[in-house]
Amino acid sequence: MSPLLSARGLELRFGRIAALDGVDLDIWPGEVVAIVGESGSGKTTLLRVLSGLAAPDAGSVIFDGQDVLGMNEAARRHLMRTQWGFVHQNPRDGLRMGVSAGGNIGERLMATGARHYGNIRAAAADWLRRVEIDPERLDALPRTFSGGMQQRLQIARTLVTHPRLVFMDEPTGGLDVSVQARLLDLIRALVAELGLSVLLVTHDIAAARLLAHRILVMRHGQVVEQGLTDRVLDDPQHPYTQLLVTSVLAA
Repeated sequence: MSPLLSARGLELRFGRIAALDGVDLDIWPGEVVAIVGESGSGKTTLLRVLSGLAAPDAGSVIFDGQDVLGMNEAARRHLMRTQWGFVHQNPRDGLRMGVSAGGNIGERLMATGARHYGNIRAAAADWLRRVEIDPERLDALPRTFSGGMQQRLQIARTLVTHPRLVFMDEPTGGLDVSVQARLLDLIRALVAELGLSVLLVTHDIAAARLLAHRILVMRHGQVVEQGLTDRVLDDPQHPYTQLLVTSVLAA
């Protein structure tokens, strides 16, 4: 079996600052990989490069045998609408706020060729249930939802097409602690049910432990430690990882 997504030698500099400095990464089918590190460590930049939203100075990104960096814009957009999904930290970046909840979900289905209005509407209602939103809100606008509901709607919109790989950028950031816990449980259940591969960027060590099979720790654009999540968090080897884990335990 080959990795679903593989990156080698990713380099990206902003002036004298190395945002990515020789990063290698593999994601296997059905695997959840978390990238953790402090602000400015390069984790969000890595997510943007892997998902085709930013171009590196050097390196390669291969998804299921396809050269992502060599694709044209139309091919990348098609990949993002079908085999990939992206869950943004701010759900407003992943939703059309002037379109109903059902319309947001239905749009993504239509991008994959669905055309029967009744079937699209039924699928949208079913996904609202799956993310714990009352299907009676099918025709409500996202701006009438709470922040946690907006995030769950974005997840429904993203997962309705059963993408093979989902990029998640701080999906619980900015939410109340109780809302975060409920959302993490929902994400964990859906990922397991659908057999998704997920690349999760988070500063939340607890979220990484709950969701991820494997973890990468980044600092100054480099991966300083990686391995099975429990091994890295319970027995960190790199001084920076030790500092991260200790700061969480002391909080």
